[in-house]
Amino acid sequence: MSFIQEYLPFYKRNLKVAVPVMFAQLGQATVQLADTIMVGRLGTNELAAVSFASAIFFIGFVIVIGASMGSTPIIGQTYVQKKYREVGAIFQNSILFDFLLVFVVCLVMYAFSFFMDRMGQPDEVITLAVPYYRILLLSLPPFILFQAFRQFMEGIGDTKIAMYITIFANVANIGLNYVLIFGKFGFPEMGMIGASIATVISRVMMPVCYLIIFKWKSSLWRYFRFFSREVFSVQKQKLLASMGLPIGFQMLVETVTFSLCTIMVGWFGAVSLAGHQIAGTVSSTTFMVVVGISSATTIRVSHQFGVKDYPSLRKAGFASLHLVVAYSLMMALLLVLFRNQIPLLFSNDPYVIKMTSTLLIMAAIFQLADGLQVVGLGALRGMADVKHPMLFAVICYTLINLPVGYICGVVLDMGVVGVWIGYIFGLYVAAFLLVRRFLRISNRLIK
Repeated sequence: MSFIQEYLPFYKRNLKVAVPVMFAQLGQATVQLADTIMVGRLGTNELAAVSFASAIFFIGFVIVIGASMGSTPIIGQTYVQKKYREVGAIFQNSILFDFLLVFVVCLVMYAFSFFMDRMGQPDEVITLAVPYYRILLLSLPPFILFQAFRQFMEGIGDTKIAMYITIFANVANIGLNYVLIFGKFGFPEMGMIGASIATVISRVMMPVCYLIIFKWKSSLWRYFRFFSREVFSVQKQKLLASMGLPIGFQMLVETVTFSLCTIMVGWFGAVSLAGHQIAGTVSSTTFMVVVGISSATTIRVSHQFGVKDYPSLRKAGFASLHLVVAYSLMMALLLVLFRNQIPLLFSNDPYVIKMTSTLLIMAAIFQLADGLQVVGLGALRGMADVKHPMLFAVICYTLINLPVGYICGVVLDMGVVGVWIGYIFGLYVAAFLLVRRFLRISNRLIK
């Protein structure tokens, strides 16, 4: 049997699960693109303010998202064993766990808004960023409820419903952006505040859609029928915390690192910050497809792990690595080829366009590493291995990315390009460590 024949069934199965996640993630990235394009028309300071506020907001955002992701492998391994009441119990406890966490995170993040003016950013940027940031916090509770539904559905192998809901909410978000930012159809022109309000409204829609679908489909509503007060369990809360909190912490380390890098970029002025925001948004858009492959890897690996089919587990992971290598190299080529045209979508400022063009080359360099590290993460999560990736994140992002970025950007006076060199070093080391660990564990399981 040839290599292609051996892996073709695994490519198909992985892509069947991954494609809906890709569209859902691309939908979210499209909203970020639309936000950046529309806010970019308001001016360079507005674009810089969105970049700064978003960098701070995403610290809390990824904590709650990462922690909620711990339920997926637990549900996946339980579901393939046909323990449906247990699946319902885990789902019920995951909702409680997510809401307790988001309550604490929102309080801390709101308090943080009073210190945003002490982070070395231009005054005109801070004035715009703070109200935008505070309104954005209101979108976290409804989004985490959506996330609880989504992780449950991914655990049982269904990724399509999240795709449909996300696309619907994102179309609504873009439309509301246009209406509220620029004051169309009789609404006042609200600028950046309009963008944040549009985000809140669209994120409220998302869990509401899931509730309607669950009520409509009896095969899903049965899990709600399993809910009861007796099902709430300290033991299950601990299990979810043992899986979710390391994932949340690992994602927190990454996000804090990138947020600190954004703060460093702000030291070089509004033009550097605006270029950084555009290049980061474009890179995040290409990254969404990779996130889809990673999520599919977690699902496929957790199911194979649950039934103890370790050779298929290893091949499912390898298939995702093959797919991400091909995709990442293609994206890197496109970013280099169109580096001078892409910035024109976001800004008319020639200095911002030039800065973005340079940063897109840097983004192309780390595409492969970014893809490999996130698929490696997905495979390890499917096997409930979450503590080592957390340690790797500390090493790669705190001890490599930040120091290298600071030395190149500030000490060697390379500016924002130097900060992005730190990204490259950190991501390539992370990719090596995560993929190597997956190879070792899967090989040990087979033996």
